[in-house]
Amino acid sequence: MSMIVRTRLSRVDSSLFKTSARHFSSSTSRSKERLVILGSGWGGYEILRGIDKKRWDVTMVTPNNYFNFTPLLAGCAVGTLELRCAIEPVRRYATQITSYQAWCDEIDFRQKRLTCVPATPPVPYSSSFEPSSSNTLAPRPGSTGQSFTMSYDKLVVAVGAYSQTFDIPGVKEYAHFLKDVKDARTIRSRILECFEQANQPMMSDIDRRNVLHFCVVGGGPTGVEFAAELHDLLHAEIRQHYPNLAKMTKISLYDVAPNILGMFDSQLVQYAEKKFRRDGVDLFTSHHVERVEMGKLHVKEQGEVPFGLLVWSTGLAPNPLISSITDLKKTPRSVSTNEYLNVIKDDGSPDPDVWAIGDAASIEGDPMPATAQVANQKAAYLVKKLNKVVRDKEYTQPFKFNNRGSLAYIGNWKAVYDRSAVDKDGPLSKETGRTAWLIWRSAYFTMTLSARNKILVPFYWFLNWIFGRDLTRF
Repeated sequence: MSMIVRTRLSRVDSSLFKTSARHFSSSTSRSKERLVILGSGWGGYEILRGIDKKRWDVTMVTPNNYFNFTPLLAGCAVGTLELRCAIEPVRRYATQITSYQAWCDEIDFRQKRLTCVPATPPVPYSSSFEPSSSNTLAPRPGSTGQSFTMSYDKLVVAVGAYSQTFDIPGVKEYAHFLKDVKDARTIRSRILECFEQANQPMMSDIDRRNVLHFCVVGGGPTGVEFAAELHDLLHAEIRQHYPNLAKMTKISLYDVAPNILGMFDSQLVQYAEKKFRRDGVDLFTSHHVERVEMGKLHVKEQGEVPFGLLVWSTGLAPNPLISSITDLKKTPRSVSTNEYLNVIKDDGSPDPDVWAIGDAASIEGDPMPATAQVANQKAAYLVKKLNKVVRDKEYTQPFKFNNRGSLAYIGNWKAVYDRSAVDKDGPLSKETGRTAWLIWRSAYFTMTLSARNKILVPFYWFLNWIFGRDLTRF
């Protein structure tokens, strides 16, 4: 009797297993059009959040399985916020979409096919792993080197851009960038490492000053905000826990332009520069970095400059995927689109099934700043359009950018806010100091996406204000 029961149970289990296998089969028929989103940045993630997932078969391809809330990365890099406050998981929508952690390395617009490379390492000791000899794509760091292909019906290119190095020797090897939460974590660890190195008894005062020299190259909002956050850390927790070393610290900000924050109003720039100089942050504008070595910055106007940490923030370079595209109109850094965000082919006609947004795209004849604000608004526009297209409705309204102004934190609870380009006579067209700081924090709190981070961000701001930043390095 028990033998018969076990046999029947095994048949039931086998039946369940087969049903599960059919569910995950790639041959399952699709009644919905497949929308593929490349990238999980300000553009791609906003589309993922807003798209009608019941009507679209959504697939996301991104090397990171999270979204970076980039304005908070500078604070995360010094411990003002914890790292998870600046990210939102893509897998939150895992039951509604398909997601692959991979790079897209090639797009065949005629066949509507993508070639992708996994961004995950091979399974250790896997006997089934055999690198594909036919693969002509260069393996990415941490990738198996194998590639896979997938088709699309509609495609959104939102792959962003890379950090610009201007081919200066040594930058990629010895500088830190600040575009990802992993960068913030590495910078945070290095800052604390510099103080532990300087605290060793065999170090001379000259060596200590060298390793406690923090250099920032790039006078845009990212570089300025990091220098400001670092200044706050040095004059609060570092002064308390390393009182002797705090006197030896130095922050230097370099830029080839004659002023920092070049996109801001001149009065606000003067205010920020005066504030930095008063706080002891050295500004070296109109300076040119020639090369970088381990612990040394070679500046044309100064010569050799030793440092303990170098943060590089000098603009954007094209994503390798964008560089590889040959059958679309392009600028040096991005693909060209029309006012409806469709990519433009070589013959000048728009591709009705492909859109590009964010730093990887620019509207032909209407250049816009490569900011999160622009990418986010393009994504919101495209969500409305795609959700109408899937219902067989037309959406003929072109994209229009609504400039909400520029913000930059400059340290010690002060910021600058500029909306003068679009509202010259408005009551808040230009603000400085605490008022601008309140606008800065309110804006970023409002833009925080999930309910979880809307709680965590102000909580950590308050917690670190009361108890100070955590200086533990692990």
